[in-house]
Amino acid sequence: MLLGGTVVGSWSSPKEWEALLARSRFRAITAPFNCRMSAGEIEAYRDICARHGVVIAEIGVWRNVFDPNPEKAAAALDYAKGQLALADELGIACCVNIAGTASDAGWDAADRSNFTDETYRRIVDSLQDILDSVKPSRAFYCLEPMPWMVPDGPDEYLQLIRDVNRPRFGAHMDFVNLINCPRRYLAPEAFIEDCFRKLSPHIKSTHIKDTRMHPTRLTAMLEECAPGEEALDFVRILRIMDRWLPSDAPVLLEHMTTFEEYAAAYDHIAAAAIRAGVPV
Repeated sequence: MLLGGTVVGSWSSPKEWEALLARSRFRAITAPFNCRMSAGEIEAYRDICARHGVVIAEIGVWRNVFDPNPEKAAAALDYAKGQLALADELGIACCVNIAGTASDAGWDAADRSNFTDETYRRIVDSLQDILDSVKPSRAFYCLEPMPWMVPDGPDEYLQLIRDVNRPRFGAHMDFVNLINCPRRYLAPEAFIEDCFRKLSPHIKSTHIKDTRMHPTRLTAMLEECAPGEEALDFVRILRIMDRWLPSDAPVLLEHMTTFEEYAAAYDHIAAAAIRAGVPV
């Protein structure tokens, strides 16, 4: 697998970003550019990645196409199409967003409307619209699963793929986001195996991180954390991933804020990979 993440730090030019990339040891990254940037700036980052043998694994949208403000929703949809078109032009396999929400509490909010039949139909329609408008031939549009938003499980993801019925709709794998209940938390390897067994033919990019549960008297709270900070057995998990993913599949660390945090997480996964006998 190609272990990587998001390059973080302070930079004011592609050359300064290149120094951070080299220190990161990443073999795969999230795109440091977007469709609103100049062709020259995008090409500069791509040239750096090529020199270092680093794959640009995914380009993010991270906009709410169902924003309750119609102007913001339209802008988000336009941006999603622009990002997918750029991914297709550059041969970036995964253009990723979340499904979206009609909530006014935030672009990724947990809301009662998220699981209604009406919202599901809107999700399918919006995905078909994005794919039919752009008509990608090299990139795939994918949804990152969320604990409180479609798709929230492997079977739900498979059903969405069938309902969207477009060959360039792929899967983004974030198994920690799918560990959204105590049952999945307490038997994580069996659940993660099920995710990869069902979705591996469709997976274009994978996130890797840890999760912790805070049980109280009658309820539980789950939250993500950096690899090595809590419960997941990454030796077993990496062996599962190695069984179901190609040897050059990108696997990305995420949601840390400092270079040092990413370096520690990288070291933890790389050490687990050695114990698992999985090439990184």
